[in-house]
Amino acid sequence: MRGPVFSQKQRRLFQWWRERYDAVICDGAVRSGKTFAMGIAFFLWAMSCHQGRQFGLCAATLNSVRRNLLTPVLPVLRRLGFSVEEKVSRNLLQVRLGRRENTFYLYGGRNEGSPALIQGVTLAGVLLDEAVLMPRSFVEQACARCSVEGSRVWFSCNPAGPEHWFYKEWICKAQEKGALYLHFTMEDNPSLSAQVRNRYQRMFQGVFYRRYVLGEWVAAEGLVYDFFDAAALSPAPAEGYEAWRISCDYGTRNPASFGLWGRIGPVWYRVEEYYYDARAEGRQKTDGEYEADLRRLAGGRQIELVIVDPSAASFITQLRQAGWPVQPADNRVLEGVRRTAQALRAGEIVICQGCDAAIREFSLYCWDTRAGEDRVKKEHDHAMDDIRYFVMSLEAACSVAAVSVARRAR
Repeated sequence: MRGPVFSQKQRRLFQWWRERYDAVICDGAVRSGKTFAMGIAFFLWAMSCHQGRQFGLCAATLNSVRRNLLTPVLPVLRRLGFSVEEKVSRNLLQVRLGRRENTFYLYGGRNEGSPALIQGVTLAGVLLDEAVLMPRSFVEQACARCSVEGSRVWFSCNPAGPEHWFYKEWICKAQEKGALYLHFTMEDNPSLSAQVRNRYQRMFQGVFYRRYVLGEWVAAEGLVYDFFDAAALSPAPAEGYEAWRISCDYGTRNPASFGLWGRIGPVWYRVEEYYYDARAEGRQKTDGEYEADLRRLAGGRQIELVIVDPSAASFITQLRQAGWPVQPADNRVLEGVRRTAQALRAGEIVICQGCDAAIREFSLYCWDTRAGEDRVKKEHDHAMDDIRYFVMSLEAACSVAAVSVARRAR
């Protein structure tokens, strides 16, 4: 069976550690092949240079580690003769090659509590995928754990803003830190055809295009979804729906926004919505009243999932007691904004005519240019939040499916 073909820049990852570098940093466009090549190179380096050691495989979440690294990389390693045993309950891999055996721990570094997960362990190397999505405290803790002689740090990321700490501390100071810096474009991935590259170029617009297609570290400014065209919206399809979900941004004094989503094939349509502004109406609603409003929005349809603002603990309890299938939302704002923009551009989600609150907020939802980092203004964002929650629920479902498929393949 023919193995993967690597570009010259990807092949650089298979030998950089023979030189006088302590780390490697790979940034650039999406689908540029940096994570796949780095994942294979990391295992080859670890197994050829170390015996009986521990290593770290890190991403923003454990699902991301499995989806972005393990799912594409492990089949290749097995074809190369590696023996890989995953111990899911302990979040680790036991890897053997010939007489050598090493342990690879999986870490999700999504918030400020994550450094505690990796604190205390001694590592011979760590791979940090999606490094810009992790808090600085976790990244620095992971680097500090690499105290074994000959240890190396491997970074991979897509660009963020020029004020991001990782850009300032690692990319701008790569030489000072003894790191090899490699910038990837889609042309560095030989597995991508021109047609696929063109499709990815069409998926992004504005700041997302400059970051994820051109690979530039540029500031976010203006409208968050500057490509959204309200004039091009169509009415919701009259029939043919295969599944229904509701997404909720909960508010007492602030507005509450619920979206009803129907799926036809691979596309989810925002068919209807509910929006209540307590300040404008002069009266706050109770959790019971909001549950009744949600039931009216559902209109007797079979709702497979209700995705709710994770901070709305009392409302989540109310819904569960009423028998709704509830899932607290993934509230990673920047990742959610990125995924929502991608889903809109790719036609994975469609906003329909009549969803006036969402349409209005799309025209007002802006980046906060005074923040010094990527941040959206906390205004005109309630429908934007419930849409973001919904899209991230689809991302989570894809991650679970990918893990399931990989386990069945083994």
